[in-house]
Amino acid sequence: MIKCFDIFAGIGGFRSGLEKVFRFVGSCEIDKYARCAYMALYDTGKEVYFEDARYIKPETLPDFDCICGGFPCQSFSIAEKRRGFDDARGTLFFEIARIAAVKKP
Repeated sequence: MIKCFDIFAGIGGFRSGLEKVFRFVGSCEIDKYARCAYMALYDTGKEVYFEDARYIKPETLPDFDCICGGFPCQSFSIAEKRRGFDDARGTLFFEIARIAAVKKP
């Protein structure tokens, strides 16, 4: 089975669509309310969990074949100020790239 890590997991939108084919090895979500919903919706008992993607050490992650995640897009949205990479939220995409560079999913 294909193993997946869910970063910026929210309430599990990506997982909802992938769970029938992929086995999830872990997740990361900073919002405590989203995390509570995620845990209520999915069986995460044997998975690793990280609160903040900026502090994940890729070497400590289990191996996985796929990384999925919806990093915060407010920095790029026309509904916001469109500060892009000048907004700290806009730089969170690079956390996905950092982890992928080490794990090579």
